[in-house]
Amino acid sequence: MREIVLDTETTGLDPINGDRLVEIGCVEVFNHIATGETYHQYVNPQRDMPAGAFAVHGLSEEFLSGYPVFRDVADAFLDFIGDAPLVIHNAAFDMGFINAELRRLKRREVPMTQSVDTVKMARRKFPGAPASLDALCRRFNIDNSSRTYHGALLDAELLAEVYLELRGGRQPGLSLAAAEAAGKSAGADDGAPSLSVEIRPPRPHVATAEELASHEAFIATLKEPMWLAGGETKAS
Repeated sequence: MREIVLDTETTGLDPINGDRLVEIGCVEVFNHIATGETYHQYVNPQRDMPAGAFAVHGLSEEFLSGYPVFRDVADAFLDFIGDAPLVIHNAAFDMGFINAELRRLKRREVPMTQSVDTVKMARRKFPGAPASLDALCRRFNIDNSSRTYHGALLDAELLAEVYLELRGGRQPGLSLAAAEAAGKSAGADDGAPSLSVEIRPPRPHVATAEELASHEAFIATLKEPMWLAGGETKAS
């Protein structure tokens, strides 16, 4: 199943009152594992950059002025996501900004039903625990040391790893099969077997005469055993 893990950066928190999209990052995943295909685009918001937003992502008005406006990248973005489910950390926020940009262009909005909210997934899986992307990276031992600023593509790449873990992680059988195949391959290279197996002689399963005599003696000590009820006689 093709899905798109998506993140955005913006000039603030409220697209209705003039905040704009400034960066989009997307990572394609297939069966919950990243394929290596990505979409990344800085966007000129055509407005100033508030200090609070700059402190989060480090994208200045001057830097963004050299990039295209959303109108010029909308088709490429929509073509990349297609109708695939969009995996987003706090989906309402990012979808709100994407759809605000599309409304400005009088384009069809992306339905919320197309999104998968990983914040909600994390809160269902770990009730009461922190559900931020950083907290989930720590929980799943995902290296986010390069995350000095929030960046849409980097955050989408980290979220793709978090999403895999939220869905249950890699199947253990896959890693075991890979390890076994690697062991066999290594054994084939040097001519030695990959595993050393001790062959034991078969164990006898027929009781000895001594064991049968001991069993008969024990049975004789029982008073009215249930299998002899009703007048049945003991087999010789």
